[in-house]
Amino acid sequence: MTAAASALELVVVTGLSGAGRSTAAKSLEDLGWFVVDNLPPGLLPTMVDLGQRSQGAVERIAVVADVRSRAFESDLRTALAECAARGVTARVLFLESSDEALVRRFESVRRPHPLQDPGDRLVDGIARERDLLRDLRGEADLVLDTSLLNVHQLRAKVVAAFGANGPGSGVQVTVLSFGYKYGLPVDADLVLDCRFLPNPHWVEELRPQTGQDAPVRDYVLAQAGAAEFLDRGEGLLRLLFEGYAREGKHYALLAVGCTGGKHRSVAVSEQLARRLGPDVDVTVVHRDLGRE
Repeated sequence: MTAAASALELVVVTGLSGAGRSTAAKSLEDLGWFVVDNLPPGLLPTMVDLGQRSQGAVERIAVVADVRSRAFESDLRTALAECAARGVTARVLFLESSDEALVRRFESVRRPHPLQDPGDRLVDGIARERDLLRDLRGEADLVLDTSLLNVHQLRAKVVAAFGANGPGSGVQVTVLSFGYKYGLPVDADLVLDCRFLPNPHWVEELRPQTGQDAPVRDYVLAQAGAAEFLDRGEGLLRLLFEGYAREGKHYALLAVGCTGGKHRSVAVSEQLARRLGPDVDVTVVHRDLGRE
């Protein structure tokens, strides 16, 4: 295998129609990736061959593959296996969104869903596609839920994951605090629950503050079980992330939840990221902070 061939990077952008594949593709193009939109899965190995013969002129290829037939998933699996046989293992970016967000987006452009049969409702096509891609979503390297993201926020996530340097030998970890009352993050790989700790919301002087403020942080971390939770959590996470890296999984989303996503989950997320930070590429996001 040539040096150019071994250096070739391949990303397949797929997922639900209306979830933002075009935005992700444009973001990758802005990062210098060679992007091919709406490529039939069967032509994916051909793109790899062209990249390997480019003598280094094309080193990063991103392919947008969407549902055009009921055989989409099997065709894509076959194509990915053929690429691997050529020495190139693709990373799969899967974009999804809630039914409500997808319906709103399709209705705004007045277009039918690609899997919506005559006489079907829009939600029927969405459900059919979601069922078709269920296994692929489970095997994707990175899943992004775009339900609550605007274009700029989605671009920022793509840039963070596929920026100029690409992933290193380890795992890129996002620690996301959230409030259970606003719903579980559907794209989380792991979920930790902080609701066993006393809630600062019921301490009058702490209520208006957040987990980023020292009084709240100190209160949360001083509670019985907090130190042990962090110690055991850190050990488990390090074990998992090392295994992810060995298996070629480049991204992980760790969700840390409390009732409202304002106090406990924020403080614990910040502390976990601080502990992991020296050895793991960590980004902290507070999904529901300020939402109340």
